[in-house]
Amino acid sequence: MLRRGETVPFTFLAEAERFRSNVTPPPRPRRSFAERAGSALFGLTVIAGLVGSLMLGVPALDPEQQNPQRVPAAAEGR
Repeated sequence: MLRRGETVPFTFLAEAERFRSNVTPPPRPRRSFAERAGSALFGLTVIAGLVGSLMLGVPALDPEQQNPQRVPAAAEGR
């Protein structure tokens, strides 16, 4: 059988504690004003939704607001 050998020995990877690369990634392009404004608007929308759900949900969970004597309208005709 024909065995293909690696052109570069990779035994140093197993012996090294950490692989260090000398290749640096290209710099990220700067975000435009519209992209930053869109991210801020999205964040504000999420926060406003959470605050709104708290404002509507907390009063509904208040035990003093719940009236146990209240009878549903469907049971009144019996």
